[in-house]
Amino acid sequence: MIDKLIRKIEENKAPIVVGLDPMLSYIPEHVKAAAYKEKGETLAGAAEAIWQFNKAIVDATYDLIPAVKPQIAMYEQFGIEGLIAFKKTVEYCKEKDLVVIGDIKRGDIGSTSAAYATGHLGKVQVGSNSFYGFDEDFVTVNPYLGSDGVVPFIDVCKEEKKGLFILVKTSNPSSGEFQDQLVDGRPLYELVGEKVAQWGELHMGSEYSYIGAVVGATYPEMGKILRKIMPKTYILVPGYGAQGGKAEDLVHYFNKDGLGAIVNSSRGIIAAYKQEVYAKFGQTAYADASRQAVIDMREDIMSALTNAEK
Repeated sequence: MIDKLIRKIEENKAPIVVGLDPMLSYIPEHVKAAAYKEKGETLAGAAEAIWQFNKAIVDATYDLIPAVKPQIAMYEQFGIEGLIAFKKTVEYCKEKDLVVIGDIKRGDIGSTSAAYATGHLGKVQVGSNSFYGFDEDFVTVNPYLGSDGVVPFIDVCKEEKKGLFILVKTSNPSSGEFQDQLVDGRPLYELVGEKVAQWGELHMGSEYSYIGAVVGATYPEMGKILRKIMPKTYILVPGYGAQGGKAEDLVHYFNKDGLGAIVNSSRGIIAAYKQEVYAKFGQTAYADASRQAVIDMREDIMSALTNAEK
């Protein structure tokens, strides 16, 4: 799956992933009104609005991007109906040949970790039959419970030819409370990065490992160090745009081959129509605004990479 992701990044000249993290406040009124008319102002109505919102954005952007990253919490808040919308979104994106990164940030141990891995990446056995649950291509994993929480995911990835992005240095302001703590004079995130690189060396695609890392765009100097620690690790970079990460700060997350990283933008794309720069599109053309935001993000990142080579 890492080879497919890289191929699609190269084909689209777009090392970007669209975060499908819908909040009801992002969804235009006419989309919500239609959903509520059909299913009421209920959890089912909210889930229908999310599904229709996602579908329009995917339809408008799938030919430009290699991957999407739905954040499961945005769906779970609407209960079972929200999870149905999550599942429909995953299936639809795969129909469009997009790589799907399930942003689930699971972190547990033993049989529980194995069950999460089965539910999101693998197949569950029911009598003589087996079924995929959510069937993402990659998922995000929290490693801070140690190898017990990660190895069950790796085992399923090997079997299913899928992949992981393991949290190493996250983009949120308080991440340093734990991740930056010194252990024998070195920050903990560096030790986690080394462990991710070790796992990765044992689980390689053609050029890069299918065991990737999450390193936030908001800490570019740390990203520069981690790139050296994890040379064959693909880095998923959240925090671009709305969280303050700038394209020129991200060049060190990439290797000299122009690969090695994929940058996420969520509300900066899916709620682009709310930004002043895209206001001309209006609510009814919100998906077209998202398409333009993808084009602008691609140009921003590729321009930064080009300038860095000079």
